[in-house]
Amino acid sequence: MSLTVADLTRGAMTEFQEKLRQQHEESMHRELEALLSTANKVEAEISRKDFDGFKKIFHRFLQVKGPSVDWPKINRPPEESIQPYEKIRAKGLPDNITACLNKLAVVKLNGGLGTSMGCKGPKSLISVRNENTFLDLTVQQIEHLNKTFSADVPLVLMNSFNTDEETKKILQKYKHHRVNIHTFNQSRYPRINKESLLPIASNMGMSGENAEAWYPPGHGDIYASFYNSGLLDKLIAEGKEYIFVSNIDNLGATVDLFILQHLMSQPADRRCEFIMEVTDKTRADVKGGTLIQYEDHLRLLEIAQVPKAHVDEFKSVTKFKIFNTNNLWISLPAIKRLHEKNAMDLEIIVNPKTLDGGLNVIQLETAVGAAIKSFDNALGVNVPRSRFLPVKTSSDLLLVMSNLYSLDAGSLTMSKKREFPTTPHVKLGSSFTKVQEFLARFENIPDMLELDHLTVSGDVTFGKNVSLKGTVIIIANHGDRIDIPAGAMLENKIVSGNLRILDH
Repeated sequence: MSLTVADLTRGAMTEFQEKLRQQHEESMHRELEALLSTANKVEAEISRKDFDGFKKIFHRFLQVKGPSVDWPKINRPPEESIQPYEKIRAKGLPDNITACLNKLAVVKLNGGLGTSMGCKGPKSLISVRNENTFLDLTVQQIEHLNKTFSADVPLVLMNSFNTDEETKKILQKYKHHRVNIHTFNQSRYPRINKESLLPIASNMGMSGENAEAWYPPGHGDIYASFYNSGLLDKLIAEGKEYIFVSNIDNLGATVDLFILQHLMSQPADRRCEFIMEVTDKTRADVKGGTLIQYEDHLRLLEIAQVPKAHVDEFKSVTKFKIFNTNNLWISLPAIKRLHEKNAMDLEIIVNPKTLDGGLNVIQLETAVGAAIKSFDNALGVNVPRSRFLPVKTSSDLLLVMSNLYSLDAGSLTMSKKREFPTTPHVKLGSSFTKVQEFLARFENIPDMLELDHLTVSGDVTFGKNVSLKGTVIIIANHGDRIDIPAGAMLENKIVSGNLRILDH
């Protein structure tokens, strides 16, 4: 077989690329060592563990080019791998609820700041209902569970260097609540210059010129940082078998006793090590990750992994009917086993950012649900939409503060007075983005029990006891202001420009 010029060129290219990769890796290792030498002993010890994780992800980042999935290999998951919640619920509750709960710990992802909602500090400290913050509601839920069933379910918070200090200060106030609270920290990884692929940090400090040099590497980091913190082993020693993981801003993510019973009742040789709660996609969820069957495994497919040509197909509600709520039930011994074998091959999400000074950097991140393919007997459970109630924007906040939901022992449930179970579609304009501004625009939260759709744009305020029904669209043009008067009842109305009220 004769070699063509093209073959030789290809060979030379591969060799060249390999050399380049090695150079990048060697330079990175040198830079990381130099950074570590600027830290004190205790800090250097923690950061070395973080950097070990970063080196692994950086190595894989240099190896992998292009989308991480081969589109034709994607299949719909087999029927039995995604169970309807009703089927799991039909099995009933465990005989001994307390014994089951005592094998569970609840983990909340608490690394995020409230910046997107115009708040300083951890997002979990934003008030969402009757002066209660996300964290208050979480503690109330678990305390209620522990009291009702005389159980001992601990709460574990995964903080990041952005939220750790302020969260710990607040935790003092729960000292006398019936819930043990533990915290551990996500890793701190260096942002890298998009061109040189080297860290932009000049030392291990986190202020001044280094304020933007670090990032928490996505919630996929939970496995390594949980293990490194020693908390994983501590919980296993206390007899815990599973963790229930969710985002702290998902107010629907409460401990579900039916799912817990399903996990606990599996035969020892077919122990389900991972459950991902999924729910049916609506038009609002087109970007959410979905479950696919890929090379004989259930796998999470995120929009960032989809080749450009297939993004519209990924977003379609017909082909991919469900999405990941990020409510996950995971076996603790399995996390320990897979981490020690270095067997969790999480897809890398490359997140490009432009810093304030205009510098282009990249962050290498991973997602917690991506590990589903590494666990044995993993399962999707298609849960009701009520288990997915995230508060990402002030529009979401308006919903959860309203009479659409009632609050009981820290749990929000759709009001019995609402005749149909769907959530209204709410879109508030940019004047409502920041929580402070949002609150100033409502004298109190309108009655929304019969609302289907609300769009508000421009400088709009709401008086006391306003009632919104059907489809309501309120648009104040630039320079105009609309004050909805106290006691107004708007049903299927468009209110525009100069406060004319027209039939819709």
